[in-house]
Amino acid sequence: MQKTITNKDIFKLIESWAPKNYAYDWDNIGLQVGSYNKPVKKIMITLDVLEPVVDEAIANGVDLIIAHHPLLFKPLKLLNIDHWRGRIIKKLIQHDISVYAAHTNLDVAEGGVNDMLSDLLGLVDKEILTDVNQESLFKIAVFTPETHVENVVDAISKEGAGHIGKYSHCTFQSNGTGTFMPLEGTTPFIGQQNQLERVKETKIETIVPESILHQVIESMIAAHPYEEVAYDVYPLQNPGKKYGIGRVGSLPEALTLRDFAEKVKGAYNMSHVRVIGELTKKVKRVAVLGGSGEKYLYPAVQKKADVYITGDMTFHQAQEALEMGLAVIDAGHYIEHVMKAGTKTYLDRKLREMGSISQEIEIRLSEVNTDPFQYQ
Repeated sequence: MQKTITNKDIFKLIESWAPKNYAYDWDNIGLQVGSYNKPVKKIMITLDVLEPVVDEAIANGVDLIIAHHPLLFKPLKLLNIDHWRGRIIKKLIQHDISVYAAHTNLDVAEGGVNDMLSDLLGLVDKEILTDVNQESLFKIAVFTPETHVENVVDAISKEGAGHIGKYSHCTFQSNGTGTFMPLEGTTPFIGQQNQLERVKETKIETIVPESILHQVIESMIAAHPYEEVAYDVYPLQNPGKKYGIGRVGSLPEALTLRDFAEKVKGAYNMSHVRVIGELTKKVKRVAVLGGSGEKYLYPAVQKKADVYITGDMTFHQAQEALEMGLAVIDAGHYIEHVMKAGTKTYLDRKLREMGSISQEIEIRLSEVNTDPFQYQ
């Protein structure tokens, strides 16, 4: 029987890329409006959820809007449908459209917004601009009948368990004998009720990052034949992968700040940028942080960036950058619109991997320009 794709399935795909625990604690990510269990056929990706975007979704029969900027960034104290946000929520509910936001978690994620921005500039030898955290690691040990070892290993590995460096499917397996007695009310895969069983089993041990622990356990249980799966989870002291905001990398060859500003405009499809610094200065090492990044001037200097690309620079912070000798290109907050095409590419690939059950999912990009600024 063909599986129906629901919002929850799409959310799971996004969160395997941009886990919720990557988000800043002040951020409001995830489901904003709607239902986890709603079947989905049409998805629209947008930077912002404004009323024209919702009208576009209604006109195109969209079931789910995936946004970068949360519609509900602050808690609602009332729902006034005379207010623009109230009108939006009313329309979403009336037309049964769900909204999901992936914000700072998608900024931080590998391959997320800041990687998209730096890749469009052709930066090489990239690293994180500033660390946010280091992922905790766990070990899972599961006891499996010898006949199903391959199934279980394959299921947990596909979810991302057992990845060490550039190696996947990393496990340690040891053989032994498992004992159990099925009691009244059980439907055992092996054995009879009220009889002690001894079964040749394999203990599978592997390492799992915290961000995917829940999904790995779910897939492990689904692939395991036993009615009650015996497994252990241990926290580890091994250092996990660091993750953080922004990226720093190098251009293949140095450019003047003036020429580089033109390159930025072309890469991000922007008509104007604001430039801080001497236009004839040569720049090669580049820091990039989408959104409001004026708080990260010092990390850019510490990483020895020649130029820093971000948005929403204020007057005094711009002066401070000048004093520190850091060139800045304020390309505006709207450069984050690159997430639309990047997110579609990711979801298209993941849905193809799911095969025939996902063939009817249509993903479109919002055509509404949500940049509030005009240039005369």
